[in-house]
Amino acid sequence: MIRLTLSEISDRLSGTLHAAGTDATGSTIVDGPVETDSREIVPGGVFVAKRGDDTDGHLFVDAAVDRGAVLAIVEHEVDAAVAQIVVADAVMALGELARFVVERVRADGNLTVVGITGSNGKTTTKNMLERILSAEGETVAPIRSFNNAVGAPTTMLRTTESTRYLIVEMGASGVGDIARLVAMARPDIGVVLKVGLAHAGGFGGIEATLAAKTEMVTDLAADGVAVLNTDDSRVASMAARTKARVLRFGENAAADVRASGISGSRTGTAFTARVPGEDPVHIQLRVLGEHHVSNALAAIAVAHTLGVPLARSATALETLTRAERWRMEVLGGRDDVTIINDAYNASPDSMSAAIKTLAQISEPGKRTIAVLGAMSELGEYSGEEHDRIGLQLVRLNISRLVVVGPEARRMHISAINEGSWDGESVYFGDMDAAYDYLAAEITPGDTVLVKSSNSAQLRFLGDRLGELFSW
Repeated sequence: MIRLTLSEISDRLSGTLHAAGTDATGSTIVDGPVETDSREIVPGGVFVAKRGDDTDGHLFVDAAVDRGAVLAIVEHEVDAAVAQIVVADAVMALGELARFVVERVRADGNLTVVGITGSNGKTTTKNMLERILSAEGETVAPIRSFNNAVGAPTTMLRTTESTRYLIVEMGASGVGDIARLVAMARPDIGVVLKVGLAHAGGFGGIEATLAAKTEMVTDLAADGVAVLNTDDSRVASMAARTKARVLRFGENAAADVRASGISGSRTGTAFTARVPGEDPVHIQLRVLGEHHVSNALAAIAVAHTLGVPLARSATALETLTRAERWRMEVLGGRDDVTIINDAYNASPDSMSAAIKTLAQISEPGKRTIAVLGAMSELGEYSGEEHDRIGLQLVRLNISRLVVVGPEARRMHISAINEGSWDGESVYFGDMDAAYDYLAAEITPGDTVLVKSSNSAQLRFLGDRLGELFSW
């Protein structure tokens, strides 16, 4: 975080400064990292004591002090030997502090802020763009999937006077969430990847999802850039809702940043990229899945806007070995067994894309096994979308379907009720039973996809299988 005095922070947060029992005064400088988890505090850090569903951060102020916190932002004063700023709402204060820091750094004129949203692909695109921009200048990007009202401002607060690029991943569980994050970060470039059924149950339907994602571009300044996926008609329609310049990416002819000649294998994904005014470049991603080409194009489009030549973007992208932990992560290898652990999250779109990848990369005569759990937060769409995935597995002739957990059982039922399938489906109520079955069932040459929403926790099953078949 940039250097701020306690008084500056307190005034900006409309809080009351309490420094009794410490050496702190209003002029004391604070410039350490800001955390909401006391276990992550480092000497000089700031602890924000937010209330959670299961616990209360105020119970951990002493632990934060023991780890070196020099300031606690609290909703009521606590008995701890640390300077405290008492605010009405700790999460709102975290966001306001983030806004303050970004404003201060932006005033120096060297900071560019990029916001990324979409129903799928945010974290992968963020990682791809970070890989490109970090070679161009100091870049701050989210850790893992820090994209909500706590994670996004925590990322912003890592910005310093020397930061050139700030990438903010913006997720939402309802209309208005992205607008609040946009107001904090004020992106110069806003990226929208896809509007799909992820979290549709929470939003209240696909049109509400569209409205929420559109918030990324409606408040962009006229000198900003809206980077939009022209292959998604809902995203493409956002061009009419922004005053910013529009840069389109995709595979169709309307795209400014375009991909062609896409091909996938067990070693990655290849395509040819084109941007305005430059020669096309062939790119060989080491990330599995043709659906990641769209994410790569989004990252290339942002980099192109910032003046990064396509060849340099391509070189950076080719060094990326995985999208993210538990996202199309390739494990195993022993006995020519490939385990693809893609179980950090799942929506109908990402589930469908992962299954297509499984079918595409399998070698002739070798088996494909899909180990699938529930897709959460689909609301009224849940039943039909799980049915659709079961039928897709049949249509793509996946060799074996292993369904885990009662919330996903409809995929199993749909598959076994389809009579034109040469494959087989089995159902298990828990991961341990599924693991025992797979440990005995997987044979040399098999390619195994493990995919589910985070709540189903099949990522841990994927890890166990990866360890079982590691060298």
